[in-house]
Amino acid sequence: MHRSLPAMGRVPPHAFWLGKASMRPVLHGDVSSAARALLNAAPADRERLCTRMINEAELADIYVGQTGRLHPLFGNGSLMAAARTRSLVDEPSFDDFQYCQCFEMVLRCLVQFRVTRMRS
Repeated sequence: MHRSLPAMGRVPPHAFWLGKASMRPVLHGDVSSAARALLNAAPADRERLCTRMINEAELADIYVGQTGRLHPLFGNGSLMAAARTRSLVDEPSFDDFQYCQCFEMVLRCLVQFRVTRMRS
């Protein structure tokens, strides 16, 4: 379900909407892609990057809902599309401790995103 923006024309691709909208449903592939992008980042930058990808997915979903077109930078509003704008490592197994940490970080950031949106 897409939420409507106020009648102000199209949302520019660089604008950030602070309403209660949320991104598309998150699937395993979305979390995996985001975790693979995080693995390419320095450990100190991962949480900030994760939050950024989630926000980009939300922005793209709003843009798609308003224009009917893909966001020019962040794609279709999925976390996978936002993650795939970055370089991804090949998917490791869950034997890889760093991958597990990144996968868990994505899940934690998604929970925080949902909790924050529910309270807004």
